[in-house]
Amino acid sequence: MDQILSGQKAIITGGSRGIGFEIARAFVESGATVLICGRSRESLEAAHGALRAGYPEAGLFWFVADVSSSDQVAALFAYADQQMGPLDILVNNAGGGIFRPAAELTVEEWDTMIGTNLSGAFYCSHEALQRFRAPDRRSGPKWIVNISSLAAKNPFAGGSAYNASKFGLNGFSEALMLDHRHDDVRVTSIMPGSVDTAFNRGEPSQKSAWKIAPEDIAEIVLDILRKPQRTLISRVEVRPSRPPQK
Repeated sequence: MDQILSGQKAIITGGSRGIGFEIARAFVESGATVLICGRSRESLEAAHGALRAGYPEAGLFWFVADVSSSDQVAALFAYADQQMGPLDILVNNAGGGIFRPAAELTVEEWDTMIGTNLSGAFYCSHEALQRFRAPDRRSGPKWIVNISSLAAKNPFAGGSAYNASKFGLNGFSEALMLDHRHDDVRVTSIMPGSVDTAFNRGEPSQKSAWKIAPEDIAEIVLDILRKPQRTLISRVEVRPSRPPQK
């Protein structure tokens, strides 16, 4: 793989597994220094070890943080400043799903969905923007990539909290892009359909092989970052090519 991200510094939230882990792997292969975060120390240590085994010379870091907490996000970015220096790329990938009818959702479950999937993206983007817009920053584009979902435009029964969080993330992404495009900050939202990961406590298996592979999403992120400065891909919709027929 070409070293298109050589010298770039990236934070990937939810980077210990699934889409986030494959994005981290693709970034490391492309020459970036990468910091992954997540809520589980054990998962982060395992992911860091797997990446380190494949790329022993890479710049790799991990940090335990729940992105629904603005204080923990601030600590994450302070750690990134110390370990990596100036940030170039933020991937807001951390997310989760709780699926049941609205009447059966608890207030705590609603807060968890909005806090992780939407507020977390704001907290991380807000921290990144303070760094991207600093007077002493070097020139050149900086990136915020938000991993959204086709559920951001297609409501479904049992998805009220998840749909709301992803609809909100899309709206936030569009406004964020308009707010800061002249600050050399590029904002993209990626909206996958069904991805073959352990999302929502499932496990990848042969029965789910029809789904999008997480490494496919990672390759799409790299494709976006490859574009010349004059061109921005602001939104991408991604679907399985041949889902099961009903």
